[in-house]
Amino acid sequence: MSPSYTEDDYHADDLSSLEDPQGEHIDTSGGNFVFPVPLYHLKLEYSSESLYATHESLELHSGDHVMVGTRYGKDLALVMGTVRVPIGIRPEDVVVIDRKATEHDLERSAELKVKEAQAFSIFREKVAQHKLDMKLVATHYLLEESKILFFFSAENRVDFRDLVKDLVSIFKMRIELRQIGVRDESRITGGLGVCGRPYCCNSVTDKLRPVSIRMAKDQNLSLNSLKISGQCGRLLCCLAYEHEWYCEERKTLPNEGIRLYYDECNFRVSEVNPLTRMIRLQGEDGRILEIPASRMTRVDGKWRVQ
Repeated sequence: MSPSYTEDDYHADDLSSLEDPQGEHIDTSGGNFVFPVPLYHLKLEYSSESLYATHESLELHSGDHVMVGTRYGKDLALVMGTVRVPIGIRPEDVVVIDRKATEHDLERSAELKVKEAQAFSIFREKVAQHKLDMKLVATHYLLEESKILFFFSAENRVDFRDLVKDLVSIFKMRIELRQIGVRDESRITGGLGVCGRPYCCNSVTDKLRPVSIRMAKDQNLSLNSLKISGQCGRLLCCLAYEHEWYCEERKTLPNEGIRLYYDECNFRVSEVNPLTRMIRLQGEDGRILEIPASRMTRVDGKWRVQ
């Protein structure tokens, strides 16, 4: 007889493979940074990357398009709205908007989108000819520079020097190939997560802190890789921006495992739910109680039940 498995049997997977590299995270929570006013949240529509920008005299609204310098070159960006405190950047990362996009800019952008579809097909044909193991995710023509961006994903490092030579001979302009990770691919392509809402990286922000297993543990989530990972195969983005709330809430609640005396019996806190603010107590006499956190008080460093 073949063995049978349930969904929870897969929690023993190597969860570390789901984590992001734990590099330096820029913390703006201290409130010491001074950001310019007005401060606009911009989005590069082709890569769903966030930018924060300002301008001394322009009055912009959500849905407007502007020309701004990006890490790829000067290009078109969509205004998402104004912000007071941006996520995950320092003041020196704020860029200056060059100008508001004109009707001609928007018409030109629409024309380039047609050319991008053609470039996408050409790129895939050349990849097949060179027998390269790479997946093209997106193609983009810069609006004010003679340059094409090709975003691709690959499991390993790819030697694409001959491919670039072919592409340059065809397009007669600068070619830039950028290998992206699984999170970047999901951010660009978009989609719906297990919650039924658009991917956080695509619709909320691409500047979340690296997501770790510790965040899932702090939120009392099942350490089942199927339940805490997204379509990209990495930990859910929402773990990162919800983590701070859970940490703050837990400061006002007792820790699991502590013992206290109530109703002539010793109890142990077996479960704490920050969302519902309900505390589960397990007594030595076998009783299991669920009480609201409002009945818990801390006196001289010890928790008591009122």
